[in-house]
Amino acid sequence: MKNDKPLACIILAAGQGKRMKSALPKVLHELAGRPMILWLLDEVAKLGPEKIIIVTAPGAQQVAEAVSPHAIAVQEKPLGTGDAVKAALPALKNFTGDVLILLGDMPLITAKTLEALIEKRRQKAGTGLAVLGAEFDPPPAFGRLVLGPGGALARIVEEKDATIDERSIKLCNTGAFCVDGARLPEWVGRLKNNNAQKEFYITDLVELASQDDLEAHSFITRNHDEVRGVNSRADLAILERIVQQKLRASAMENGATLIDPSAVYFSWDTKLGHDVIVEPGVFFGPGVTVDDNVHIKAFSHFEDAHIGQGSVIGPFARLRPGAKLGEGCRIGNFVEVKNSTLGKGVKANHLGYIGDADVGAGVNFSCGAITINYDGFEKHRTVIGTGAMIGSNVNLIAPIEIGDGAYIAAGSTITKDIPPDALAVAREKPFIKEGWAAAKRSKKKKA
Repeated sequence: MKNDKPLACIILAAGQGKRMKSALPKVLHELAGRPMILWLLDEVAKLGPEKIIIVTAPGAQQVAEAVSPHAIAVQEKPLGTGDAVKAALPALKNFTGDVLILLGDMPLITAKTLEALIEKRRQKAGTGLAVLGAEFDPPPAFGRLVLGPGGALARIVEEKDATIDERSIKLCNTGAFCVDGARLPEWVGRLKNNNAQKEFYITDLVELASQDDLEAHSFITRNHDEVRGVNSRADLAILERIVQQKLRASAMENGATLIDPSAVYFSWDTKLGHDVIVEPGVFFGPGVTVDDNVHIKAFSHFEDAHIGQGSVIGPFARLRPGAKLGEGCRIGNFVEVKNSTLGKGVKANHLGYIGDADVGAGVNFSCGAITINYDGFEKHRTVIGTGAMIGSNVNLIAPIEIGDGAYIAAGSTITKDIPPDALAVAREKPFIKEGWAAAKRSKKKKA
């Protein structure tokens, strides 16, 4: 966006979200693994604002940490949107550019729409503010945009204050404004709370502009998804579905095959290479990168992991944070990898756990084998050399190092380092008493 005039943004995020029934501030509830307010901040950042101020409720330290380094203003009491804007004004002292006012619980609005709203404010001299509107049929419980004879915005009436005729208006206020920053402090100072909720409405800025012989205009978006707000868990679920649809479409556009797109769930930052195949029931948590030509089989779960080129993962595989898989790995059903680096061509095809380990190229990690990394107090690391063979049902008790090419016999519990190319067998000597089972069965039968 061409910044021919300074721009600032106030984001209203002081809502308690009582209908969410949550101790977590509403704007920190996540969409695709990311707090909703960060989705909004990303779009606002594309506009190049000089300042972004987030208005919070008292004690909302979690919000302040999430939006850092942006400025925080505290609305001491919930006295309405106008009062929330008033709390942000000290951070905009002497600012005379345009000021965007946005709702922190409307996270999917796009930079493109915001640019159009700003342009609506700028395109005609004598325009004091512009309001983002949308048409709904039937209209929800939003404020209605009442237009004057020439098409300019005459006023905004909240539904609780509207007449029957006004409630039939389909053009609604979405809560996004672009206001002349030079006028904003004085207008906010003139707001009254003589309405049904006894609150100070920012929507009254339209009439204040008219009193000063300035016009207000509306920009109408046709995309209802981007102006959806979140007031409940059900609203959050609707937005999650919208976000997932976008992420799935983006993955396919960029060269991935999703066998059943609706059954794959992405994080906001998931990265898939070309010719990746993803089967149904796969969940990507934050921080996952998948290189080219990977096949991810059904019902697998990944977090903070890197999957190397040409690997085959799943079904029913789990990669936990810190899992780094090299090229051509095979991780099969009911195998879990955590905080471990696997070299090229490592195979762990079923029923295993690899935690806090460095596994060399070409290692075969057989069925039922595990690294035992936790002693009840601390985590310890296992190092497995290139080409080693880890037999079925092997326990590797860390800290331990298995040399290159070593062979660990099935059923062994290994507590000491194993030299390269050595065979390690650690089993109890079998106790066999012939005829014992038959004698026991005969005794029970007689009894």
